[in-house]
Amino acid sequence: MQQVTRLVWLVALCGGVAGLIAGPALPASSPIQRRARTMSSPLAQHRSNPHYFLFRGQPTVLITSGEHYGAVLNRAFDYTTYLETLARDGLNLTRIFTGAYVEHPGAFTIVRNTLAPEPGQFICPWKRSDTPGARDGGNRFDLQIWDPEYFRRLDGFLGTASKHGVVVEVCLFCPMYEDTQWERSPWFPENNLNGVGNVARADVYTTDKSQGLLAVQEAMVRKIVTEVNRFDNLYFEICNEPYFGGVTLAWQAHIADLIAATEAGLPNRHLISQSIANGAQKVEQPHPKVSILTFHYANPPEAVTMNYGLDRVIGENETGFQGTGNTHYRMEAWEFLLAGGGLYNNLDYSFTAGHERGDFAYPKTQPGGGSATLRRQLRVLKEFLAEFDFVRMRPNQEVVRGGLQEGQRARVLAEAGKQYAIYVLGGKQATLSLDLPAGTYAAEWVDPVTGAVARREKAQTAGGAISLSSPDFEEDIALRIQRA
Repeated sequence: MQQVTRLVWLVALCGGVAGLIAGPALPASSPIQRRARTMSSPLAQHRSNPHYFLFRGQPTVLITSGEHYGAVLNRAFDYTTYLETLARDGLNLTRIFTGAYVEHPGAFTIVRNTLAPEPGQFICPWKRSDTPGARDGGNRFDLQIWDPEYFRRLDGFLGTASKHGVVVEVCLFCPMYEDTQWERSPWFPENNLNGVGNVARADVYTTDKSQGLLAVQEAMVRKIVTEVNRFDNLYFEICNEPYFGGVTLAWQAHIADLIAATEAGLPNRHLISQSIANGAQKVEQPHPKVSILTFHYANPPEAVTMNYGLDRVIGENETGFQGTGNTHYRMEAWEFLLAGGGLYNNLDYSFTAGHERGDFAYPKTQPGGGSATLRRQLRVLKEFLAEFDFVRMRPNQEVVRGGLQEGQRARVLAEAGKQYAIYVLGGKQATLSLDLPAGTYAAEWVDPVTGAVARREKAQTAGGAISLSSPDFEEDIALRIQRA
């Protein structure tokens, strides 16, 4: 009888009878549908400049230094305090994993990893059964039954983020980098009651229907996309770092299409993000439903230059491996966004369960940084950009005609003849030869650490090269030029 039950379940999964998991379609008058109609339009690409966002009527760049993606799946993490901290620090983005992937304590040498809950603290879309035997010491999951506690927590997280004006990237999936992650997933065969998951970890994300995993994944996408549809402060990422662990492009396209198809019957449409590469890679044929292209460790920001012509938002979605200090990650953010990026997400290890204000004194062995000091510096960058009508600006390196010293480099956003944002990193002083149209300009040299204006001056030119000299600086300096 047990074998027959398992066979029926497997046949149902393979045959696409996802209603066993997903439940019936929502009627047009359901509470979720009615609530969705009351929300403002979701985060969108800006119509005038698709490299940036439009959020609640305002042109927006997303900038943050956020926790390691476990804020919802880790019961011990106080997300209310965390989101209040991000808002207080002037940041407007966070990133969450959904629970299909989870880590073990000590993974990747991360101390007090929010993505590695302590025993009994892991929560995910599926409810645990009364049957013991899961690899994490808990009961096994029933992939036919959603966990109401999880969806209440997800709803509460998104609602609290919305109140604080924080946008949430809902990252649906993540590759199983090592056997230790695969063996903790609810999909691993020993961790569920449903006879699925009997595959190698590199075969988890494919369009093969024969093992039943695809139907489970499809049902999860439909469920989460439907549950969160009413919120305006989110976008979906298909999969974190799909270039590891055998995640196929066909599967990613299938998930993007599924998100769009699910929302076709719902009031709101949300942006879809695709993770492309570590560093840089030219995207040749982006999926038509993908509006955000994200990269990890994208320094220098050649990924922006390579893909700017695609008219998508280009984001740096994870940083690290450059020590635990603040300087590198601050400079990485300034350079990426002044190269034309629209999203920067620093991975901040100062946020842990019990330290949701971002004050954990992590060891220097951590694979990245993050601190209250860095968050203040990122706020300076956010406020610097807000001084411009940045949707009218485009990258324009040709503005700087000379003057950079050996080892220095500059990034420029410009609206010709009207406004220029210039960032110089390296050296201790800069004298820039700038190509500006005829006119009178107000110039301000800004300290990226404090936001203080270090020097103000008027500059007048009949057109062509004009020289502006910075005050002395420690590591980097920014220049704001606006037509007087």
